[in-house]
Parts: sequence; C-alpha cells; structure tokens
Amino acid sequence: MQSLFERDFNDIPATEMGKIIDRNIAEFAPGLNDRSFVETLTQTILEKQSVLDDVIMKAAPEWPIDKISIVDRNILRIGLYELLFTSKKEVPSRVAINEAIELAKTFGGESSGRFVNGVLGTVYREMGGPEAEPEEDRVAKKKKKPGQNKPSDFSENELKEMLIEKVAGGVVYAREGESVSLAFVHDIFGYWTLSKGHVQEGEEPEGAAVRKAKEEMGLAVESDGITLGTNEYIANDPKVGKVRRQVMYFLLKAKVKNELHVDSSGLDDARWFELDEVESLKIYDDVLPIITKAITFIYQQS
Repeated sequence: MQSLFERDFNDIPATEMGKIIDRNIAEFAPGLNDRSFVETLTQTILEKQSVLDDVIMKAAPEWPIDKISIVDRNILRIGLYELLFTSKKEVPSRVAINEAIELAKTFGGESSGRFVNGVLGTVYREMGGPEAEPEEDRVAKKKKKPGQNKPSDFSENELKEMLIEKVAGGVVYAREGESVSLAFVHDIFGYWTLSKGHVQEGEEPEGAAVRKAKEEMGLAVESDGITLGTNEYIANDPKVGKVRRQVMYFLLKAKVKNELHVDSSGLDDARWFELDEVESLKIYDDVLPIITKAITFIYQQS
C-alpha cells in the first residue's frame, strides 16, 4: 500500500515501481527476505488498474476516481484485485474485504473504513457472494447495481443538467440448422450482459452496435434491421460527473459462429449459449426484456 501510494502521489511511471519497493523495504521492512509477494501484487494491480478503477466508479458513481483520496483509492485497488482476481483459496473474499477495511482505518481518514467497506461490500454482493455480507456491512440488502442508478432516482432539474450519452448494443445470435445460440459478454461483477458502446460522432446507432460486437467479441455481425428497445441509466464519468446513458439495442446476426475473444475494460469473458441455457444465467433486470423480445423475433423468423 505504501509503494502504490508513493507512485500515485508523485505520478511516477509504473516502470519505476521496483525502485520504490526497494526503498520502502529498506526503510520499513529491512528483515523481509521474500519480496516476491509485494512485487507480484503491485505489478498485477498496476496492469489491471484501468479495470479496477472502472469497477470503483461503477460501485461508487458519486465519487469520481480523482476525487477519492490517494490512500483510499489504492486500498480499494488492492482489495478489489484480491476480491476479483485472486483465488478464493488463497484469499477468501471476506478476508480481502476486512483486511482492506483495517488498512483504511489505520492509514486513511475518519470515514475511510466505512467508504472502503461500502464499495467492496457492493462489489461482493454483485458477485453473488455465497456468505452473508462482511461483518461490518450488515445493511439493507436491496441495493442498486453498480453504475445502474435510474433516472427516477433524480429530480427533473438534476436530469436536465446532465449530459446525454448515446450508447448502442445488440442481441447477437447465430443459427445453425434448427439450433439458435446467443452471444453474451461477462462483466467483472458476475453478470452476463450484451455488448454495447458509445455512438461516435457521425455514426448511426445501428452501425455502432455492429462495430462494438466486432471490437468486444471479435465477431463479424450484420443487423437484421430490428430495433429491440431502449433503456437509460445514470453513470458517473470521471471527467464530467453524472451522465444520462441512453442505450438503443438491435438484433444482430453473426455471419459465422466463430470462437469469441473478449477485449474490453470491465469484461472478462464472452460465450455462446443455447436458448434453453439463457434462463439460468445471471443477467441484469433491465436487459432481460430486450433479450426476451429478441428471442421472440428470432422464433418468428424461423
């Protein structure tokens, strides 16, 4: 934590991390013989920092990453890395959370422990943790999903002041004889969801949906010319604050059912599913009606 803090505070290139670790071990832990744990942990956290920061912004949308204290955000990066990417046999989820809380209480401000607890507890619940919430997070279980605040949670004046971002995505399907499969991406919160992305200047939403399927899953698709619907949620942009993201979904047909390769921050998998497998997947509530409508259109085309 000290080494990550120092690098962040002084805006030191990640390539200098080894020198920072050497200095801190010499000063604070001269008897440490095995430094591999420190090196591996800091290196992998820096490699995944953009993903970890994205999770923080989704779990705490009211806190832009640059507004979180340097101590708190680096403790969150450590806790989230262990929570999301470390073997549970090596570091159980509740251990990762509680250790992060103790770091925050020791080195952070008066409210750091509660803040770290809240963010990690939110992520833990979204991952579908098999146990109860961490012991210091016995709060109401009905929570908003990270990054999924509804427009109804804000006043009309607040909504008018927010920028509107146009986003497009699609339900991607492939047909092989009588068999139909759907392609989903998997986010680091544990949900299977639809590929989507921002509509670029001068780009039509339908074209943006086709482009994102290619970028995120390596999949060549074409639009069936069917608009499946729209939804809107409030997200936090680190540069401009809260924004209204309006998503338009289309029905997209894969030209070839090839192997999927995920390539996007915040996603860790992409996979094909037969239609009878979809109902057992963990899917966001606001996406389910879109998928249901897509399946209806696919059957009508048969």
